[in-house]
Amino acid sequence: MAKKSYQKGWVRPKGKKWYGYYEVKTFNPETSREEWKTAAPIALGLRSQITKFQARDALMTEIAKRTGNLSKPQTDMKVITFGWFFRNRWLPLKEADWKEETARDKKCIIQKDLIDQFDSIPLENFDKFSLQVHLNNLAKTRSRDRVLQIRAYLRDIFAEAVDQDFLPKDPARKVEVPKQLADTDTTVLSWEQLRNVLAKLALKDRLILELDMTNALRPSELFGLRWRDLNHVECLLELRETVYRGELRNWGKTRKALRPVHIPKELVDDLWLWRQECKTPWPDGFIFANRLGGFIDPQNYRKKMRELGKDLGLPKLIFQVIRRTIATLAQKKGTPKDIKVFCGTHDWQPPRMFTCSRFPKA
Repeated sequence: MAKKSYQKGWVRPKGKKWYGYYEVKTFNPETSREEWKTAAPIALGLRSQITKFQARDALMTEIAKRTGNLSKPQTDMKVITFGWFFRNRWLPLKEADWKEETARDKKCIIQKDLIDQFDSIPLENFDKFSLQVHLNNLAKTRSRDRVLQIRAYLRDIFAEAVDQDFLPKDPARKVEVPKQLADTDTTVLSWEQLRNVLAKLALKDRLILELDMTNALRPSELFGLRWRDLNHVECLLELRETVYRGELRNWGKTRKALRPVHIPKELVDDLWLWRQECKTPWPDGFIFANRLGGFIDPQNYRKKMRELGKDLGLPKLIFQVIRRTIATLAQKKGTPKDIKVFCGTHDWQPPRMFTCSRFPKA
């Protein structure tokens, strides 16, 4: 009696039809042993009506029916589209490892650059040429990092399709990164430009940028700060919450993001002055509150920074540019190790020359 088989079998043309072959394990009474034998060939369809890939899929269905192995989806390859595979077979394997905000961003990128283009296209219709052309077109309008991301997603999605036996061959395996990619943004400001920015700001906004310049705090960390987090005596800020897309979270971007932060004494004194002026000076009040007393939306504040940059004639003014500027200009103010710690962690006391009133001359 035949036992369950988890094999794919093989397909061969014979005359005008495709025939499928597979092996079954049977008991031989003469030898008292189980032996593998090729079962009778199965007629799968006319060669003029179905492709070899479709014949293979039909053979898998027949093997499943005859051996009782129903672990593989019994769906016609014509309806296995890129969008269906992404939503039902690839995404469930990946999103369990993503944080909520990470998942939202990744889904948005894939939706815009892959799903909108390929949603209803059957998997079997893809080849290296079509995928390479799509990537080349993206390179004309997308950033370098975005193109590299999309290539990585393509390769991972189609590799998974092959692993799950939806495709016999990976069409994205040899897709290459286009050589003509948009230049990565390397905007760096000067000390003079930084001084001009701070000179135009009121105390509240100046403190926000100073904290970013001296401690490389992320916007999500800056706008989650409350007055109870400030230790005036020890010159410390305790990061306990972060802001992301209109919500407060008790975790940060990385595991070590929420921790005590040393800040210069000049900044502590200025923060104390700001507490006397602000409308939310109580312990649970936000240090940088909006008009209603809640936390500031980082996205809205970025728009404000961009407008200020335009008014001052700067090439770009965002938190990332400030962080890059300080890291670049600080190269002559300390060792590479000092700069790495300064720009990447929060457990180092920044030198006094980085405060707004003590910026070195250009």
